[in-house]
Amino acid sequence: MNWWGGQQCRPRRTDRPLDEAGVVAAVRRAAERGLTVRPLGSGRSDSALPLTNDVHVDCSALTGVAAITSDTVRARAGATVASVQAALAERGRALATLTHAPLATVAGAIATGTHGCGGRIGSLSDQVVGMRFVDGTGRVRKAEDPELDALRTGLGALGVVTEVELRTVAAEEVEAHEEPVVAEEALAVGGPLDAHRFAAVELHLPSGEALLRWAGPVVDREPEPPAGGPVEAIGRVVTRLGHTASAQWSAQRSRPAPRWEGVVTGPPHELLPDPHPVKGGFTEWALPREALAAAIRELGAATATRDREIRRPVEVRTGPAETGWLHPAHGRATAWITVRTHRGDDHGPLFRLVGSVLEGMGGRPHWGGRHDWTAADLAMAYPALPDFLAVRDRLDPDRLFGGDHLEALLGP
Repeated sequence: MNWWGGQQCRPRRTDRPLDEAGVVAAVRRAAERGLTVRPLGSGRSDSALPLTNDVHVDCSALTGVAAITSDTVRARAGATVASVQAALAERGRALATLTHAPLATVAGAIATGTHGCGGRIGSLSDQVVGMRFVDGTGRVRKAEDPELDALRTGLGALGVVTEVELRTVAAEEVEAHEEPVVAEEALAVGGPLDAHRFAAVELHLPSGEALLRWAGPVVDREPEPPAGGPVEAIGRVVTRLGHTASAQWSAQRSRPAPRWEGVVTGPPHELLPDPHPVKGGFTEWALPREALAAAIRELGAATATRDREIRRPVEVRTGPAETGWLHPAHGRATAWITVRTHRGDDHGPLFRLVGSVLEGMGGRPHWGGRHDWTAADLAMAYPALPDFLAVRDRLDPDRLFGGDHLEALLGP
């Protein structure tokens, strides 16, 4: 079951290896018994990729950081993104990419192409410089070119990842802002989404109301006096307000809700991810950056015409082109559009409508969200798919890492 209950399965067996040797043993045992294997992350996605009736290999015990150098970190597959960020912060380093799911495992986030919120910063997959994994024959391998671009978004089809080496950057503090904006101006090429290092827009489609959240370098400024009181030295830290009340409001809202008051300063990985994500399903699509504004207009018109209200704010982010062969941002600067539903909603009709509109605008689905793509769709959208399939044939010739959903995507 994933974190909110939207995806469920009943595997015949779940192995929780304590080390890489345990992963090898689990893979070989499944092969001997003629069972397929699906790697299991933290369940923070809404994807059917991990579902199986055979064997789950749960790498949640493979945690921690193996090594930190001057510009890289080696993290075990089951470590969460948040735990890696915390370990790096103690050494004055950080991951460049800020994912919206800090509790996702490193391996899971990479396998699905999980990205951040900046037009200049690639996804976590883009930061990968090395990887260890167990292939379909039970052999431990180190990823090398050209395998690395296959494994950057491997969908769990090439092996069970045990360790990942990622680029890091110097740790820093940023100041975060949020402000209402005109949607068309915010979404335009060269607008705020492209101007700031970290930026996202929340948009209420029926009304056109939009809220821009962005973060950038800390600017020294004179402290302001608190309302109704004397001037106090408040330094550079501004406290977030009422997270509990805000979370309760957010769960019911249909319009973008404020998260901060004033300017908030802190490390990006502590400041920017939503501290209280609302449980529910999501579908997310990666479009050519230049198609963003038109896609939002089309989406608004289509949902209004079909009477399919999008009750929660649509989130919009951007990112650069990526080299991962099956990464949704492969080969092009990308705009990401995320549509979410509340837990208990019948999301199927809405998500199908969203998919049909955004696919028609050149969209590719995020592998961590809901979609109905098949192998025929991938063949049209991913020019490097034959290269990926050739690597798959070599690393998993017997399709040990199979499953119904994966077979629908990649073929037998």
